[in-house]
Amino acid sequence: MERFESAVKAKGWIVFTEIDHAGAAKQVGLDMKPRTVVLFGNPKLGTAPMQKSGTLAIDNPPKALVWEDDNGKVWLTYNSGSYIGGQVYPRHGLSMPPDGVANLEQLLTEVSDQAVK
Repeated sequence: MERFESAVKAKGWIVFTEIDHAGAAKQVGLDMKPRTVVLFGNPKLGTAPMQKSGTLAIDNPPKALVWEDDNGKVWLTYNSGSYIGGQVYPRHGLSMPPDGVANLEQLLTEVSDQAVK
């Protein structure tokens, strides 16, 4: 998780917060393998679309899930740039230009590659 967050910050993006699902479960006496959602983004890029469609804020900023499987292996899961551009934005009546999708996909690939090495 620290490597992912460092990679995001190195690209000039912001890590807004983390949601620790396992920690929340523990507070109510339940056990769960580690599951942490990291919300990250770039207000310079994300504000204008949310100004056009306020409902985009339910899906924006992007998120990544760092989680441990039953065998103790840690995974990084996130929505692809093509999913965000092809599903999320249209859900809110918006479109993301093809170069925006490609740039987002490149960023996600780079930060995830850096995080898992």
